[in-house]
Amino acid sequence: MTTPIFARLKITNEVAIAFIGLYAMAVVMGFGRFLFTATLPDIISQLDLSTQTAGALASVNYIGYFFGALIAMFVPQRLTWQSLMFWALASIITTSLLAMPNLALWAWYLIRAIAGVASGVAMILSSSLVLGYLSAPRRSVLSSVHYAGIGAGISASAVLTWTLLSLDYHFDTIWLTAALISLPVILLLSAIRPQLSPKTTAKLSIYNTYVNFKRALYEAISGHGKIVALLCLSYALEGFGYITSATFLPVMATHRLPEQTSVGLIIWLIVGLFAMLSNPLWGALAKRIGETQTLIGLTLLQAIGMLFPIVFPATFGLYGNAVILGLTFAGIVSMTLVLIKNINPLYSNLLMGVATLAYSVGQFLGPLVTVWLAGNSDNFNLGLMVAAACLAMSLLLLIWFYRQTKPITA
Repeated sequence: MTTPIFARLKITNEVAIAFIGLYAMAVVMGFGRFLFTATLPDIISQLDLSTQTAGALASVNYIGYFFGALIAMFVPQRLTWQSLMFWALASIITTSLLAMPNLALWAWYLIRAIAGVASGVAMILSSSLVLGYLSAPRRSVLSSVHYAGIGAGISASAVLTWTLLSLDYHFDTIWLTAALISLPVILLLSAIRPQLSPKTTAKLSIYNTYVNFKRALYEAISGHGKIVALLCLSYALEGFGYITSATFLPVMATHRLPEQTSVGLIIWLIVGLFAMLSNPLWGALAKRIGETQTLIGLTLLQAIGMLFPIVFPATFGLYGNAVILGLTFAGIVSMTLVLIKNINPLYSNLLMGVATLAYSVGQFLGPLVTVWLAGNSDNFNLGLMVAAACLAMSLLLLIWFYRQTKPITA
């Protein structure tokens, strides 16, 4: 009997696994979440949506991300790969569904919510799986490759959108193409399936899962409650802070620079390119000075960047914000998840899930507050100021976190 290709293909090289992680991150984050940002001006134009509706569609995706993080917390370490496969496929399916013509608005909300769930679960589980394969000496460098997938996906979403719009296609074709580009990730994830014993694959009842979860949560944070709380609260404020630009920057650019064709996509491409560069850069810096100090610097830089479109309302401010957003947000994600994973590596799924829950709360509230502050004028300056203030508070909490952990790591 011939062995199926899914079973025959096996990849064990750490570098290859890191790049598979990059691809997976590009699919579930770059396309599953941020292709919406790239296509948003076209979606608004084609469907005649208000900014308020667009903001609500963004927020429903982020509340889905919240539930995705919650689900990931309940996934036992031994079921990481199986769950990742399911949710990566769900992410691709929801991406393809937005190519369907004449979708009702309620269907958009439902699909974007499920896409958020898929992104939340798959981001955490892919990180847990990939980082678990990496040896300690190579983890800093290769983990940065994995997280560079966020920037790679954003860049790909900008290039794909730009290319197809220039050929007179619209968001529906863009989403379908993105889904087709994503399909090979399923085969590659199959190739890094861990070796599991029969006992490992045993199913648990819902009750036992709940009991085991409670016990695991207690064991994960026991003795670390304060630093987990500080890091998670800081991460929630970061989620609120960065999401104004991460959702509305192309729309801001289109409004402020209407004479510049495709300016929104150019700016979004800049975000993606700098996000790709940021992880190797900050990974190397973290290796020298530590993740916490690097995270503090990134948060300060991002807070300053939020003020650029206010201080410099034309081209320089928007492009400056794009560069700083790209340089910082993916690095903040990777540094935070590495830090919380290192608090108790035996419970990495759970702790990364807790942090991502906090992050997603901030992301959910951010677009709603931003569009409320923008009002009918679509002026995002107040939203940017609130974002900068939240990032300043996040910075203070990180300094507190550093002071709490410094004696432990000294």
